[in-house]
Amino acid sequence: MNKFKKIIIALTLLIVAAAIAFYIYVSDYYKADEVALAVYQAGLDNGHITTYNNLTIIEPLQSNDVGIIFYPGAKVEAIAYMPLLQQLADEGFSVVLVKMPFNLAFLNANAADDVLDLLKDHVSSWFIMGHSLGGGMASSYASDNPDKVDGLILIGAYIYGDYSPSNAITIYGTLNDNLEEYIDYTENIVIIDGGNHAQFGNYGAQDGDRDATISDVEQQAITVDAIMDFIF
Repeated sequence: MNKFKKIIIALTLLIVAAAIAFYIYVSDYYKADEVALAVYQAGLDNGHITTYNNLTIIEPLQSNDVGIIFYPGAKVEAIAYMPLLQQLADEGFSVVLVKMPFNLAFLNANAADDVLDLLKDHVSSWFIMGHSLGGGMASSYASDNPDKVDGLILIGAYIYGDYSPSNAITIYGTLNDNLEEYIDYTENIVIIDGGNHAQFGNYGAQDGDRDATISDVEQQAITVDAIMDFIF
């Protein structure tokens, strides 16, 4: 019995230590900068942004009947992507930003199902989009649910799973180290000269990322143009 109790105590301590380590890990994340916060607040003030549970819905002034579901990168505050996503909404897309549990997309990879159920009567065509780890999870969702989305948009990420490159666009910067080695396809790839990994969002410098030689405004504008060309 004493041996059994020692095992239980040891396992309990291990679980507690793991929980503490996980909490410390997820508590240290990249936060939205002042630009992103201002875009978000402006959308709330003018009524074009609404929130529902973990979803931030950005409605366009004039809809093109196409929706984009966005999965953020790992350990990045979701609203850090507001400047990029607002530009897409300005082009007529209905954009839904998903806030992931602990800012980790793999903890809710099927979050797109909630979006599709909520807005099924308002959008005729859906694309799923993601950055970094969020792109990997978006790719996994598209691979598992090809009948639910019409295409995949990856920024600073690559196709993960069995999904046709003809229905996907992969966008990354020349200063996004080590990404090319994972890309084994050549179709629908846009490489942004001078762009890096972090500047698709507005959350400052990212550990291990190289300094971009273009501004985040320019990198995001090129991204929006590439997405427009891919969809239309």
